[in-house]
Amino acid sequence: MVMSATASGKKVGVVMTMGALHEGHVSLVEQCTGQVDVTVVTIFVNPTQFLPGEDFEKYPRDLDGDLDSISGLPVDFVFAPTAQEMYGESFSTTIQPPDVGKPLEGSHRPGHYEGVCTVVFKLLQAVPASVAYFGHKDYQQYLVIKKMAADLDLDSKIEVCPTVREPDGLAMSSRNRYLSESERKQALAISAALLAAKKSVADGCDDVDAIAKGIREQLVAAGISKIDYAAVVHAETLEEIASIDESSVALVAAYVGDTRLIDNMAL
Repeated sequence: MVMSATASGKKVGVVMTMGALHEGHVSLVEQCTGQVDVTVVTIFVNPTQFLPGEDFEKYPRDLDGDLDSISGLPVDFVFAPTAQEMYGESFSTTIQPPDVGKPLEGSHRPGHYEGVCTVVFKLLQAVPASVAYFGHKDYQQYLVIKKMAADLDLDSKIEVCPTVREPDGLAMSSRNRYLSESERKQALAISAALLAAKKSVADGCDDVDAIAKGIREQLVAAGISKIDYAAVVHAETLEEIASIDESSVALVAAYVGDTRLIDNMAL
């Protein structure tokens, strides 16, 4: 049906998710439905992007709840394949991520973006969409997918949508449901540290090391001591920069309790 829609000249959009849908996902679907003729939502917990010891087995799965979350939206198709349907027997072909996937998440989660690139490529073969929508919270993932699509001449435009936050500033994430009440309060330090960094830049600070150090210190002061990175880098390449300007972004990955959370903010 999607193929026939594409063949007839209709604009098809896809929102790729791993389920456990929240308002952030809903906002992606809403943007998609407002810009295309046919909307497809994919729901698939992709095993190849989880590292050994990560939360693949306990990752929340609630297909009925997910379908209910988008039931009021003009979604035309939901594609919810099994791992067997996606990968079959003895699957061995993978896609190497571009250079923008090497730092940050790439260094802390080796193999993660290989799994992401492979599944996104496969999903775009199953759902040949004109536009694929991703969230800004997974900012490096967006850059990786955008570069992969350009390098491999995919027909789909990769669109990024703003991060959706709780009223208190916490970036919405399916993993937030892992947090206890006290951890939920502690996690607010991540967005607070990023906002403080943004204010420091607005007040005239352009010292990369000072801004990154300030983020880290604010996290540690809140009891968040396991920090994979608190980095200030170039917004397109994620490479190190000498000073902060309009093309800078701050990114954080840290553990609140046993839950790894990520967030970012343009500076």
